[in-house]
Amino acid sequence: MGVLCDSYMLAPSLAQEIASDTSAVIGFNVLITDERGIVIGSGDARRVGTFHEASVEVLRTRRAAWHTSAQAHELRGVRPGITLPLVVAGDAVGTVGITGSPSRVRRFGLVVRRQTEILLKESVALRSGLLRERATEELCRDLAAFDPDVVEAEHLLSRARELGYELATARVALLVAAPGARPRALHEVFDDPQDIVAALGSGRFVVLRRHPVAGPIPVPEGALIGVGGVAGSVPELRDSYHDAADALRLGRLVAPAAPVHLIDDLRVHQALSAAGGRARARLRDGALGGLRAERDWPVLRETIIAWCEHGFNLVQAAEALHIHRNTLVYRLAKVDDGLRERPQSLYLACVADLIDGPAARPG
Repeated sequence: MGVLCDSYMLAPSLAQEIASDTSAVIGFNVLITDERGIVIGSGDARRVGTFHEASVEVLRTRRAAWHTSAQAHELRGVRPGITLPLVVAGDAVGTVGITGSPSRVRRFGLVVRRQTEILLKESVALRSGLLRERATEELCRDLAAFDPDVVEAEHLLSRARELGYELATARVALLVAAPGARPRALHEVFDDPQDIVAALGSGRFVVLRRHPVAGPIPVPEGALIGVGGVAGSVPELRDSYHDAADALRLGRLVAPAAPVHLIDDLRVHQALSAAGGRARARLRDGALGGLRAERDWPVLRETIIAWCEHGFNLVQAAEALHIHRNTLVYRLAKVDDGLRERPQSLYLACVADLIDGPAARPG
């Protein structure tokens, strides 16, 4: 089943709105029918749902027709006036009629028909755009929940192709937290025709970005971005999506001031997060001892993590923390020598404590 609507069928709600508004402007009753000649909009609401026989011939020939009182009397549901075909994209989708003396309403005919066709095209364009957005959102949700036992990957590849996207190419999933933003704004930032952008709700968006792309990741104003790994298949895209979600969540803890967080920088944090709270608590209790009771523990924890991540190099760690080397030495002096002999456990325990935040503090 196609995901986009190519039909220019007249929506009754739109037809009624056009007929009512136009009737009020020109002072003559305007009537709109569908492709079967059924009235779906009229300044005279009593005519909605009736059959307009003159429209059948107008639709067949695609030519306007004028009817005097005598001629209209011979036709079912017809009153004196003019009836014109509504033609959009080469298809006759209905008619528009104006009730009144043909000599008086004739001058309004072409204007009303043209205006109706323009409004119809705009409505269809908007509806198609909304349908495309909805189809893209559903595709991304199905990719995130992909299970080969439930749906075949080829089905998702086919749906993406209907939208103009080729999933069987390298991509990276980005999860963007941008409260108040709209998909159109994200499209302006991620403007490659192959970049897939979809809203997830609550100010969150997913971007399946073509890879590789030269230059840094663009960041919309006020946004935070989690970046997953490179993916070249549907299962890998699913994993990249969940990696991006983890990167966004964990990155806010590790580097709250940074706008972009890469999962490749957070693999240890991700693994510890998946280990479960009890396992992390046992790791903290066994490796940190009484350090977590220190009043400046958050600063000390940050210091230990930087020291470990920079290969226990005091100069590099001090530069990363933007502090003097002596300040770093002073902080590390609080770490028991026994703990420093087990730097890997010390590092993992600090990361585990960072993940759980204030709730993990003793007391």
